[in-house]
Amino acid sequence: MKKIILILTVFCMFTIHASAQDKKAVEILDGVCAQTKAYTSIDIAFSYKMENKTKKINETKTGIATMKGEKYWLEFAGQQIMSDGKTVWTYIKDNNEVQINVNNPNDDQAMNPAKLLTGYNKSFTPKFIKEETRGSVVIQIIDLTPLKARSYFKMRVEIDKAKKQIVNAIVYDKNGSTVYTYSVTKFVTNKPVLDTKFVFKNADHPGVEVIDLR
Repeated sequence: MKKIILILTVFCMFTIHASAQDKKAVEILDGVCAQTKAYTSIDIAFSYKMENKTKKINETKTGIATMKGEKYWLEFAGQQIMSDGKTVWTYIKDNNEVQINVNNPNDDQAMNPAKLLTGYNKSFTPKFIKEETRGSVVIQIIDLTPLKARSYFKMRVEIDKAKKQIVNAIVYDKNGSTVYTYSVTKFVTNKPVLDTKFVFKNADHPGVEVIDLR
């Protein structure tokens, strides 16, 4: 679960904590946020890569997510997580088990991609690093340093300047040996999405074990 939260966080992090010299970083993130709020829906596909050279680990996975206002649906690492804004369902495929929780919009650790895409928080200090051109795309690079102790000491986000979309993120573990790379492979907006997509249906999963934690 923490890995899923981390993936969404690195793609959707915004901040209002900044010193005067970081105004450019805040302006860029403000632009991404404003653009995101203008969409009626968002479909994202992403890849995740974990590298640890010391332990010779090189792991790659993929995931997808759909967002519509406060509603969201996510599939990653054998789990489907969805919310209609009031309730959160976490379905574990291998166990044919669904956990039900109340959605808490004030919980900073809540797995809510809609909130992370459009909301602000004061958890990071941003720093504009540089702009660089890759092919025909201008990329803006910003480092985010957490204000509180976390399992990582820095996140670097790469933003498509023209589209105002985060396309890559690199998370540096605080132990210095593990690097997590996240890349957006698809970003589709304003597709019609039925609200029923964000509600778990027991009938679609015969024999499912229901664990109601509300």
